[in-house]
Amino acid sequence: MLVKHRMTPKPFTVTPETSLKEALELLERHPFRHLPVVDADGSLKGIVTKRSLLLSSPTSATTLSVFEVDYILSHTKIGQVMSSPAIAVEPDLPLEEAARMMIDNRIGCLPVVEGEKLIGIISDTDIFRVFVEGLGGGHPSPRITVVVPEEIGSLAKVTKCMADVGANIYSLGIFWGEKSEDRVITLRLEGIDKEAAVQALESAGIQIVTVWEPPKE
Repeated sequence: MLVKHRMTPKPFTVTPETSLKEALELLERHPFRHLPVVDADGSLKGIVTKRSLLLSSPTSATTLSVFEVDYILSHTKIGQVMSSPAIAVEPDLPLEEAARMMIDNRIGCLPVVEGEKLIGIISDTDIFRVFVEGLGGGHPSPRITVVVPEEIGSLAKVTKCMADVGANIYSLGIFWGEKSEDRVITLRLEGIDKEAAVQALESAGIQIVTVWEPPKE
């Protein structure tokens, strides 16, 4: 899956000449936290967040009057407070690489560009949605986590075990184990009850770490 498959295309933007007041009002009206900053040609110039805008605004402890605060907000331009240059990605970047960039740079979003032109934005919320989807979050099915050795055929052994007992793998995730020679596999299963799945895996010599089932409604 690539960034272009999960980004928000044509996001709301501001320009370096937009006032702090206008940007804050825009963020108050919509459920997002980031605003790319573009010039008249649509080229990316920077980015601002709701938090950075609030930090740049007079606080509630100020002795300024309401009119003075409004004057400051109206006359402070985004170009004065934006982060520039913004860390951006191209639409064909794999989604996990975009997530890694967010983690490494401790940021909550990435503008998406073609050349210098802004075409979209992808946020940590978009990444969380893919994580939930990939692991079957919210699906009413048993969730079993196993540990297998990092060697050829380990995953095939698990999937064949489930296929042999008629279980459908609704979702599957593979992660690093506590030891470098191990891999952790998390499965969401359909068409089989928890006890039967556990028995089949144990009979195949597969180490089970956790078993979880959503509560009955």
